[in-house]
Amino acid sequence: MRSALFATLAGAAVLAAAAVVFMPDDARISETDTFTAPGLDPLTIEDARGEFWRLTPALLLVVYEAFNETQEDAIYDTLADVTHGDALEYLYLERVGAMAGGGLDETQQTIHEIKLLNTQVAREDATLLIDASWQVIGTVGHAEHLHVRGNTYSADLRVTPVDGAWRITDFELLDVNRDTAGETFLAPDAVAPATAESEAD
Repeated sequence: MRSALFATLAGAAVLAAAAVVFMPDDARISETDTFTAPGLDPLTIEDARGEFWRLTPALLLVVYEAFNETQEDAIYDTLADVTHGDALEYLYLERVGAMAGGGLDETQQTIHEIKLLNTQVAREDATLLIDASWQVIGTVGHAEHLHVRGNTYSADLRVTPVDGAWRITDFELLDVNRDTAGETFLAPDAVAPATAESEAD
């Protein structure tokens, strides 16, 4: 009876150990811990891995919001909401660089969507390694239904829980494709009524 009890306790200890992820700074994160992300419900590590196609654009959209700020403290504070460490330093210093341009006029554009393209994700402890490609979709001027495409970017991202939230902790820009920069098109809500009407005919 005693040996069976010891075996049960030992098994429980193994399961408990397996549920803890060890981070480089010796912090311990449980597989059941959840972390916030802009516009999303809190996500566990595995939830975030499965929802990377939503998590990645959510984080990048805030980066673009930071790039549209004009005051240095506002730029830094907004970036700090979704980035940390090397990524925060890099993106802050490069705020007016490749990502900020995107083939668009900052003073006249509003970013509505980050369209995720070919993207892959892997996991390393509590960190997601995301090989991402995305395109910026925005509105120019006051045209409610006129959207414009920005550059297509490719980057390697590390996304890690920091202080209770998912943050980009490393950012390596790999490529910028400007082929469709400034290309305008009608937003889906603008073309949908016409499509529905033609089908009715």
